[in-house]
Amino acid sequence: MASAFFYQFAMSFSMTEYKLQYFNIMGRAEPARLIFAYAGVQYVDERIEKQAWPEIKKATPHGKLPVLYVDGKQLAQSRVIERYLGKVFGIAGENDWEIAKMDELVACVEDFLIEINPWFKEQDNAKKVEIFKQLCESTIIPFITEFEGLLAGSGTEFFVSDKISYADLAIFHIFWFMNSKILPGSLCKFPKLYEFVEKISAIDSIKSWINSRPKTEV
Repeated sequence: MASAFFYQFAMSFSMTEYKLQYFNIMGRAEPARLIFAYAGVQYVDERIEKQAWPEIKKATPHGKLPVLYVDGKQLAQSRVIERYLGKVFGIAGENDWEIAKMDELVACVEDFLIEINPWFKEQDNAKKVEIFKQLCESTIIPFITEFEGLLAGSGTEFFVSDKISYADLAIFHIFWFMNSKILPGSLCKFPKLYEFVEKISAIDSIKSWINSRPKTEV
């Protein structure tokens, strides 16, 4: 009976058609891609080139990407997409408290990304270096330190419970990106976060996605 149940459970995903539409970068869509990878669910990873964006923009819900298509229906806003996929694939918490804590943590990640956005957008290299120096002291190091403490205080290997969640994957992405792209090796002084990133990186489906995904700078 159990095997029949899980077969039907898996088949329900395979019967749904998913498409994730975003630019050819990791950016705002990468946590959703990681969720698909972890769940082992097939989807169309549609990557939009910048020259095609003005025309495609007209067909998006709010003139922004990413957009998730579920059997042709559109869902926008990256964090909403992540929460939706987490719920559908069973990694969005088991009670109202866990759900709320996941929302809280993802909101903290969102606040962090907004704070460092000026660095991403700056085109002048000299100004970019100066902005980065300021952000390291005011934002980046405090953010890493805070999440090191949160993970240490969780009492588990993950942030909310003893099971991986969509929030863990969103948090994993930002710290993987930080350790690999922004401040290479920065997590060496933060053992809990370092172990967290290494553990998720080693999950077969996540490792496979990281090794096979298009190589982009951001």
